[in-house]
Amino acid sequence: MEEEKKNILSEELPEETSAAEDLHGENLNDRVRVLSPGMMVAKRFFRSKLSIVGLVMLIALFLFSFVGPVFSKWADGGDPVKDTENVKEIVLPSRIDYVTEDGEKVVAYDITVEIPDWNRRGDISAEHWLGTDDSGYDLFTNLMLGGRISLTIGFVVVILEALIGVILGGIAGYFGGWVDQVIMRIVDILSCIPTIPIMLILSATLTSLGILDISRLYYMMIVLTLFGWTGIARLVRGQILSLREQEFMLAAKCSGLSTYRKIFKHLIPNVMPQLIVSMTMGLGSIILTEATLGYLGLGAPLGTPTWGAMISAASKLEYLSGYPNFWVPPGICITLAILAFNFVGDGLRDAFDPKMKR
Repeated sequence: MEEEKKNILSEELPEETSAAEDLHGENLNDRVRVLSPGMMVAKRFFRSKLSIVGLVMLIALFLFSFVGPVFSKWADGGDPVKDTENVKEIVLPSRIDYVTEDGEKVVAYDITVEIPDWNRRGDISAEHWLGTDDSGYDLFTNLMLGGRISLTIGFVVVILEALIGVILGGIAGYFGGWVDQVIMRIVDILSCIPTIPIMLILSATLTSLGILDISRLYYMMIVLTLFGWTGIARLVRGQILSLREQEFMLAAKCSGLSTYRKIFKHLIPNVMPQLIVSMTMGLGSIILTEATLGYLGLGAPLGTPTWGAMISAASKLEYLSGYPNFWVPPGICITLAILAFNFVGDGLRDAFDPKMKR
């Protein structure tokens, strides 16, 4: 009996050993996958349905704005093409005789150009899905080109704001003292200045100087950046004030690292999650600001398609009441863009928050 028990035990031991190896060896490593911090953030982000909806909306808007004009025959690169067959001009010359103050008789001709009402309606057809404007430009193509400009302005302004805000906020939070006081007082002053009146003054100044081309957009981006970096600077400063007293910063100080490396290699990377969320949320507000300025005639020069300018061109009562194809599509695009950025921003905020367990 004892020999039989020994044989049974000797036969079962390899199986138990193999099971233990399977539990603690290579097979377990194959089954158990350790997620990196980036993968954990992505997993939490894609777990939210609203985040996925916002991301899909953003991809669709970018494809619509940047790829769509390539396939449109009413766009030549970044410029719209006029449909001359859909524009009819009636020239009515009339003779005018008048006498000047010196008693000299002058003969002049007044040439009036009229566009029929049917052309202003922007008749919707197979070639023009949203019709045409007064000048014969395809509204659907202008909608795509307008999204290209509006989205580009949003991203350029946000990147510039982040660069200025991170540098000045990081310096203020790390050094403190009089450096912090000077930078924060500049932030307070810029935060108190109203943006819209400044843009009105800038628009009048550029018009008086004869600057009516695309460079008006560059001045607008500079002003938006000048007044927009203050929020990011406050965010970065507040985070660095709390992080500079942590143990890892004490270790970095004891190791003799330079100030540049301590700020931009250790402190700023720890602020990036909050910074990314702030930038994403700020994109929607910048696009809305650009649309508002375009509606007020302060943004792009005349003839440049942007979503705000398209709504501004249809601000007449006859368009608002009878021709919604002029102003409803750009309004929908602005709404979708802002919603998409807000959805993505909310998803990133929840994904970067380690306390979120969803």
